[in-house]
Amino acid sequence: MAFDFKKEYKEFYMPKDKPGIVTVPPMNYIAVRGQGDPNQKDGEYKQSIELLYGIAYTIKMSKKGDHRIDGYFDFVVPPLEGFWWQDGGQDIDYAHKESFRWISVIRLPDFVIADDFAWAVEEATRKKKTDFSIAEFFSYDEGLCVQCMHLGPYDDEPVTVAMMHEYIEGQGYVLDITQQRLHHEIYLSDVRKTAPEKLRTVIRHPIRKA
Repeated sequence: MAFDFKKEYKEFYMPKDKPGIVTVPPMNYIAVRGQGDPNQKDGEYKQSIELLYGIAYTIKMSKKGDHRIDGYFDFVVPPLEGFWWQDGGQDIDYAHKESFRWISVIRLPDFVIADDFAWAVEEATRKKKTDFSIAEFFSYDEGLCVQCMHLGPYDDEPVTVAMMHEYIEGQGYVLDITQQRLHHEIYLSDVRKTAPEKLRTVIRHPIRKA
């Protein structure tokens, strides 16, 4: 049976809809950086998702080709994630999505090293006749965070975020969003097939002791 990160690491992918504190270990990702409104038709964000999945499935299906990745095991492609910010502050202004900056990511299994990633980029480019060169092997050490399952539309996230921030204040922590530690979202629902009120999104913010 294919290894499923969501099931094996429920503490990172399936939190409750109440805030909780978690320490997230370093992870490697496929990443594409960009900016602009994620809802823009044929925009940078939607193109980034195609690139991420193209590489993810190239790695997953390598078992059927000639390229052998040391330590490979079959896996379910992990969910789409994103690190988000806007210039000039810690808060996200959902009324001005055109000013969003983002790193769109999909987690890599630990057996994938930089050389394997470079192979996957070349292989995806060759097979799909698309330039995958802007994708990068991205390592991120998230550390101490508050997280919560947000239920509902993305534009309603500020309500959940406010609840998270109130919670950490009561626990003796403060928000620690910086240029290196970012607002993080994990998308557990397919927005193309799920009603807005049923969307499930993990929201995670970096924190530190007050």
